[in-house]
Amino acid sequence: MTDMRRTLLWVVFTMSLVLLWDAWQKHTGQPSLFGGAARPVASAGAGTAPGTSVASPGAPGALPAPAAAVPGAAAAPGVPGVPAAPAGVAGTEQVIVTTDAVKATFDSLGGTLVRLELLGYRDHNRNGGNVVLMDQSAKRLYVAQTGLVTSQAGVQLPNHQTTMTVVPGERNLAAGADEISIRFESPVVDGRKLAKTYTLRRGQFTIGVKHEFINGGSAPVSPQLYLQLARDGTPPEGESAFYFTFTGPAVYTDASKFKKVDFKDIAKGSVNIDKTADNGWVGMVQHYFASAWLLQGKVQREFRTAYIPAAGGRPDHYTVAMVLPLGEVVPGATQVHEATLFAGPQEENKLAALAPGLELVKDYGWLTVLSKPLFWLLTQLHSVLGNWGWAIVALVVVLKAAFYWLNASAYRSMAKMKGITPKITEMRERLKDKPQQMQQEMMKIYREEKVNPLGGCLPIVVQMPFFIALYWVLLSSVEMRNAPWIGWITDLSDKDPWFILPILMTLSSLLQVWLNPTPPDPMQAKLMWIMPLAFGFMFFFFPAGLVLYWLTNNLLSIAQQWFINKQLGVLGK
Repeated sequence: MTDMRRTLLWVVFTMSLVLLWDAWQKHTGQPSLFGGAARPVASAGAGTAPGTSVASPGAPGALPAPAAAVPGAAAAPGVPGVPAAPAGVAGTEQVIVTTDAVKATFDSLGGTLVRLELLGYRDHNRNGGNVVLMDQSAKRLYVAQTGLVTSQAGVQLPNHQTTMTVVPGERNLAAGADEISIRFESPVVDGRKLAKTYTLRRGQFTIGVKHEFINGGSAPVSPQLYLQLARDGTPPEGESAFYFTFTGPAVYTDASKFKKVDFKDIAKGSVNIDKTADNGWVGMVQHYFASAWLLQGKVQREFRTAYIPAAGGRPDHYTVAMVLPLGEVVPGATQVHEATLFAGPQEENKLAALAPGLELVKDYGWLTVLSKPLFWLLTQLHSVLGNWGWAIVALVVVLKAAFYWLNASAYRSMAKMKGITPKITEMRERLKDKPQQMQQEMMKIYREEKVNPLGGCLPIVVQMPFFIALYWVLLSSVEMRNAPWIGWITDLSDKDPWFILPILMTLSSLLQVWLNPTPPDPMQAKLMWIMPLAFGFMFFFFPAGLVLYWLTNNLLSIAQQWFINKQLGVLGK
């Protein structure tokens, strides 16, 4: 039994070190131990899978690759905060539209959303500036693109490479107004024209996007509308590799449900998603924030992903898109299509109301079934206490109360083990040259003292899924951003600036080791003291809310364990 426990401890400790090293490798841009290069690179010769491709302009129905940037081309004069090209193409215009929730920058090249600043969400890496979710610069690319394609030979339709005209209008949401719009119109080519209107609404992170295709030509046209998100393969700036959060595309359909798509799978051409459906959405996910193209009702659509190699000053990047047939548009007719672009924080309840499965971008992993009710309980406690930090403390108290008797059983078993430790140590020293007899004598002591060596482990194992689920709730909840607790903790989603909570958490873990029975094996005993230090190191990089959760759990566990040890007279042994 002792050998098995020793083996389990070594496995846990070794895997922890491996994961720590792998996280550090990825954090510093080195190859991962498990997934090859940190930033995958594909070539035009990469294999393809259904719904996956390397961009190839000119193929029938293919989505156009980005236009090459013109080095030295400047952004439109008078537009503050917009980077100069290589983000855009010479001669295009960039326009900023501001509401109370977002500051959006649109480029007349394709009428593309090229920058989105989320007002009210402070970025830890920008000295108090707001979070910039979407951006287009020499190092970053994260944009929302739309346009038309067709498989009809000789027919050219406006797309996100087409230079469009911006219709004059208001650019700031007026006091008392609920919405503001910006309209782009393409040049008329062979009598055909595309008009694109974005509508931004007060207090919302959704943008209505209306496409109007006017066929003023002499022949019918069967266009396809694509709604596409494109971004580079790097995680958000300053994102800690110790969080193990996901950055990349996501696809949802009723049949396959929520699927994350790794950048490296797109590059290798090994994406496994539904190719077509009459429902679903595509999105880009990162820690705390997401974007997604949403449609109302059942409309046939095709799902595509692609890898776009670096060119013309743009970084290599990846796309995920929905392609929708608009049907045949006869001469003189106009086809109108409306979609919704969401780009903002992962507020679970609001996302669930926008589209089926959209709340799943807030990814709890395989413990979703436990994490969802825990998040609900956390929000209820917050509504009563009015502070997310105290809500975390209260939730841990509720969980510890729910598992009180289970914990009591575990601590009594550990206290009994602590009480017989001197007897086992003496026996091991006496029979150290007779391992078989030592094992028999140890089992005899366990029987006589009515001690189960695993009695202290099993109740804790039962509870671990709940506390791991709560860990993911706190790590994933954007509600923790900018949320203060007390004193020096002004943002529960950021690390403790003075490292007070991590130090207290490490000390509390060491105190727990002291309260637990000392393993008879010297190597195992040393390992029990080393593990809190190894895990404590990780917590120096964790958000303060997570450390507060672990510290509270440790303190409550120590109080209960100390009380039981004192009851059984083994305190200090």
